[in-house]
Amino acid sequence: MMGCWMLNESVSVVLALSWLGVNLYLFIDTFRWYGEEESFFYTRVILGSTLAWARASAVCLNFNCMLILLPISRNLISFIRGASICCRGPWRRHLDKNLQFHKLVAYGIAINATIHTAAHLCNLERYHLSQSAEAAGLLAALSKLGDTTNESYINPIRTSHTNTTTELLSTIAGVTGLLISLALILIMTSSTEFIRQISYELFWYTHHMFIIFFISLSIHGAGRIVRGQTPESLLLHNVTFCRDHYAKWQAAAQCPVPQFSGKEPSAWKWVAGPVVLYACERVIRFWRFQQEVVITKVVSHPSGVLELHMKKRNFKMAPGQYVLLQCPSISSLEWHPFTLTSAPQEDFFSVHIRTAGDWTRALQKAFEAEGQAIKEPRSLPRLAVDGPFGAALTDVFHYPVYFYWICRDPSAFEWFADLLLSLETRMSEQGKTHLLSYHIFLTGWDENQAIHIALHWDENTDVITGLKQKTFYGRPNWNNEFRQIAYNHPSSSIGVFSCGPKALSKTIQRMCRVYSSADPRGVHFYYNKESF
Repeated sequence: MMGCWMLNESVSVVLALSWLGVNLYLFIDTFRWYGEEESFFYTRVILGSTLAWARASAVCLNFNCMLILLPISRNLISFIRGASICCRGPWRRHLDKNLQFHKLVAYGIAINATIHTAAHLCNLERYHLSQSAEAAGLLAALSKLGDTTNESYINPIRTSHTNTTTELLSTIAGVTGLLISLALILIMTSSTEFIRQISYELFWYTHHMFIIFFISLSIHGAGRIVRGQTPESLLLHNVTFCRDHYAKWQAAAQCPVPQFSGKEPSAWKWVAGPVVLYACERVIRFWRFQQEVVITKVVSHPSGVLELHMKKRNFKMAPGQYVLLQCPSISSLEWHPFTLTSAPQEDFFSVHIRTAGDWTRALQKAFEAEGQAIKEPRSLPRLAVDGPFGAALTDVFHYPVYFYWICRDPSAFEWFADLLLSLETRMSEQGKTHLLSYHIFLTGWDENQAIHIALHWDENTDVITGLKQKTFYGRPNWNNEFRQIAYNHPSSSIGVFSCGPKALSKTIQRMCRVYSSADPRGVHFYYNKESF
């Protein structure tokens, strides 16, 4: 089973290990440099090893902040998906795990930000202690530098009577650090599945605090609190010799008073490229927002599903793609993803939206659909459309299709049965019925429904859906289903596409591992999960 798991997840494992390896390299290399660099010797006298901890975590934080925006740049992902290097094979399939990588990088940011904050809190306390009456020797001499003219300070806290909290909040590093921490805490806590299910809007709004986060990060180092000896001072002031003669720094020609300066800020250099790229992403979205969308049909299905037919100039789509929708009358900031349910050859594009939250409920109410073509589109709320974007489902027609639709309530089949019936008819007319095999499962019914189903079982069409394919009752036996598909397609690569509850997705993913052959010449199930 481990071999099958590696077969499915090899690229993800390689990418995750590469990301981890780069983080470890940056951390260790920076930690060693600040632990050995001569220009920071006197800084280490005051701060000890927490200097290296703060700087190493800062570099890793910058690296991860450079990466965090790339997985959510949808146009970039779509462009890469269309490039020749990603046209086929496992690389293209793993582009659909962009949100997983986004979350992984976010954890990296949280860990390094915690280390960086804790280290600098220790540094602040050590700066303060080095100004106390108990400080003596070289430590005291270093802390007094800057009290007279022609001297530069190394200790930003100038007296022992300074309140460290007040000092912290009076510096650029302190204020921006506080803003970064607050923004990160709000973004991370509102990103939990629990919060997203209760209030997706809260998740959406707090995530836009990334603007405050990146602005604060870019100017965080402008205060240059952590200071090291200047290159010119190192030429005149030999640290190895002069550190033992600190009492004679003012008088001895061979040991002039060391001069210090803060390190040039570098965070903006790490994040400038991705921020500009993401800004272009938002400009494209704004441009698409301005384009007119004509709503040609609105249908409100009894199962709480809203069907929208739309037209937009130069809109081109492929099967399995999705769009982002915004309704300015509901929210001027929120964009929500929905899979396209129309065929590319049709002169419109459509989505089916299930009422599952505040935004979708407001959309359903705003349209008040009557189940017919719209005669006066101007009376409807305005919609903005961004996309289309590629997703896992765009690869579905590279394989024979076995479609499984599982619902608890018969009314949930109503809107989709029409689509399947249309597809069933079209496949039959084109002589391609072998390309689609669908299985519909109903997991909830009452006694009256069971009697009605039994009485009409021998009819040519299903009593619930009206399709030729009969509805199954209960949950699928996934072992039997996967075993049969593997038997029907020996020595084949089989794509498995899942969209549904997490427990179901985990079961299907496990089945893919169980029934994939360890032999490269055998059958292999490749798991894909629909995620936006």
